[in-house]
Amino acid sequence: MDGAAAMLALDVALVSDRGGRRHNEDACGHWRSERALCCVLADGAGGHGGGDIASRIVVQELIGRFAEHPTHNAAELSETLRRTNEALIGQRVPGTPRQDMHSTAVCLVLDFVDHRAHWAHAGDSRLYWFRDGRVLRRTLDHSLVQSLVDAGLIAGGQLRTHPKRSELRSALGIDGRLLEVSGGDGDDEVRPGDTFLLCTDGLWEYIDDGDLERLLADAADARSWLAALASEVGRAAAGKPSHDNFTALAVRVGAAAPAGG
Repeated sequence: MDGAAAMLALDVALVSDRGGRRHNEDACGHWRSERALCCVLADGAGGHGGGDIASRIVVQELIGRFAEHPTHNAAELSETLRRTNEALIGQRVPGTPRQDMHSTAVCLVLDFVDHRAHWAHAGDSRLYWFRDGRVLRRTLDHSLVQSLVDAGLIAGGQLRTHPKRSELRSALGIDGRLLEVSGGDGDDEVRPGDTFLLCTDGLWEYIDDGDLERLLADAADARSWLAALASEVGRAAAGKPSHDNFTALAVRVGAAAPAGG
């Protein structure tokens, strides 16, 4: 196959809002080479001022490391995430907001020449992969409540409402021997029409999978979909003045014109 002639077009958009909080502790970014797109999203924590620093460090470190050594599968990307964890711990400073920094992380790599995707994450920031307007794949949170769902002790619908939904099993900033990182390699080739969403819990807590699909079907492009998601969070959280920051990064896949065509 002529890779250049089959190159996919990517429509990328992002939104980040501090919600009802004084500070936005989320961060996200993306970097593109001649053949791959690397997207990173992080949700920081760690006391006054520490969370926003932590999330920025995670995004910068992950993108920088990928730019120097691009990954080709989930195992390599998971190792990059572990190296990012070491870097985050190494930048702690006792007696400052940096002393107890933690952050979730989710990273997606799209090879738009070979039409492949791989990803890795730690914490409860999520990756969704949509095909034909439906959720095809979704990451599973490293959280106490997800563990209860996995064990069959509570229903999956309680992920958004359980009083301990914010308690994480794993996130960057903990000892590397305890850090849980999960990754995935796409079983299918990425196709024109596929859509990917990276988001923090401040978004998915208020929008279930059915509403994600409904709003995606009504959206003309990635930017308008994220605008609709932000509006939906605003409506759902209207009675909760201190609701969490929310951040999302969307990638909508299209077919590019053949090279020279």
